[in-house]
Amino acid sequence: MLTGFIWLSHHLGLAGLKSWIPSILLLVFLVLSTWILIYGLTCVQRYRINCKRLRCFPQPPLKNWLLGHLGLGNTEESVRYFQELSSLFHDVHIYWLGPFIPIIRLFHPKVISPLLMASGTVIPKDKLFYNFLEPWLGEGLLLSEGEKWRRHRHMLTPAFHFDILKPYVKIFNQSVDIMHAKWRRLCAEGTNYLEMFEHISLMTLDSLQKCIFSYNSNCQEKPSAYISAILELSSLVAKRHNNPLLYWDTLYNLTSQGRRFSRACHLVHDFSNAVIQERRHILAQQGTEAFLGNKRKSKTIDFIDILLLAKDEDGKALSDKDIQAEADTFMFAGHDTTASGISWALYNLAQHQEYQDRCRQEIKELLGDRQPEEIEWDDLVQMPFLTMCIKESLRLHSPVSMVSRYCTKDIQLPDGRIIPKGNICLISIFGIHHNPAVWPKPEVYDPHRFDTNNPEKISPLAFIPFSVGSRNCIGQNFALSELKVVLALTLLRFRVLPDKHPVRRKPEIILREENGLRLKVEPLLDLSSPDMHLSETSQE
Repeated sequence: MLTGFIWLSHHLGLAGLKSWIPSILLLVFLVLSTWILIYGLTCVQRYRINCKRLRCFPQPPLKNWLLGHLGLGNTEESVRYFQELSSLFHDVHIYWLGPFIPIIRLFHPKVISPLLMASGTVIPKDKLFYNFLEPWLGEGLLLSEGEKWRRHRHMLTPAFHFDILKPYVKIFNQSVDIMHAKWRRLCAEGTNYLEMFEHISLMTLDSLQKCIFSYNSNCQEKPSAYISAILELSSLVAKRHNNPLLYWDTLYNLTSQGRRFSRACHLVHDFSNAVIQERRHILAQQGTEAFLGNKRKSKTIDFIDILLLAKDEDGKALSDKDIQAEADTFMFAGHDTTASGISWALYNLAQHQEYQDRCRQEIKELLGDRQPEEIEWDDLVQMPFLTMCIKESLRLHSPVSMVSRYCTKDIQLPDGRIIPKGNICLISIFGIHHNPAVWPKPEVYDPHRFDTNNPEKISPLAFIPFSVGSRNCIGQNFALSELKVVLALTLLRFRVLPDKHPVRRKPEIILREENGLRLKVEPLLDLSSPDMHLSETSQE
């Protein structure tokens, strides 16, 4: 077009060219209009075909034609609404985000199997629900796809081997000791009702900083800029997810929330990069063998060390950017989900004192007269009833309520129905865990469902708090280990009682409580006893 314009100006002169300008503009307008019309008609036709193919799936009544099913919000009412849909439709239904975006919600083991067992190229993670995290987490395991994801997954798997996890149990003990010392001080001052997420999130972040970076920020006792940034990023992502007007990146970046998000990202990335560069410098100075030898002697090998030393099949290491993305991903995925799991487990045991007492007795018998009171790695497999209570809590109050996938090919369900390619599928972990066709009396907290002697076999896809398939949670053993340590020590030292206010669930990135999950904690020993101040003294 530019060559033709130069040719015209050369042969026609300026005066002649001016007479051609209206015709040229008209031609450009007609070409663009035709392209827009063809594109629009193609989209309409594709939309009509897709709607026709989706008719085999039921849907609840629309709010109206424009909003579809938007406007439900993240409230207790929306949670109950989706519970009713699970009872009504049994396995799958559609709901609409506005007039043009259908979401296929699946909530029965038999219909999620083809999706969770398909390869990542057939059902990659859906960008609509996960893109907001990319400026923060980069291309870590949570967000990467294809060959990069496969390479990173293979290189990171050794970081979660049992031999690596064993020393972390000591860190979990130390972090929960600090939290309990703080609880005792608050109880001594007359504050027995505590907001669980506030305290437990700080405790899990404290543990993660030590496990990932070998860094002690003392964040449970004093403010930490890095920890504050992590908490703010989690909050801002949840707020953005709830406001479709902020889905467009350009608009979001102009808002005050967008600017705060950017500042917090920079702070988090600067911290991660500083640790990585410092550790690289030490590794270069000492050499790999000496570096590893020193780490083994001090038993301080952490997540960053493992990533720095990791190599793929071709002997290639991870870049600093890749290491930062994986460290940031682990911090994000490891603190909120675990804190939610612990908080809701304490809530359920507060509601059922008979189960709480049985867990406490099991832990007392396991530890005996052991001093100091500390959970060891080998103890984790010797708490069967506590494990049952944890699993039932993860079923009833799953920290992550859903995972979403985008279908790049048609997916056939076992009953013959087909999910057309190009659609977003939402695998509802919450829906499966609360589906009466899968779990009898799903709203009842009953740890005996997970008794190994229970004759009723549980489908592997009926209980998926960590998802399943190739993209399941790589850190689930880390999370379960921390859950067991924290709950065992908490029940050993405190009685946990319910608050008088009814709970209102709030499903965001993780499952929260609308007004904070408040529970009453009562120390099981006299506050004046020297034993009660033992951990406080050790911290000082």
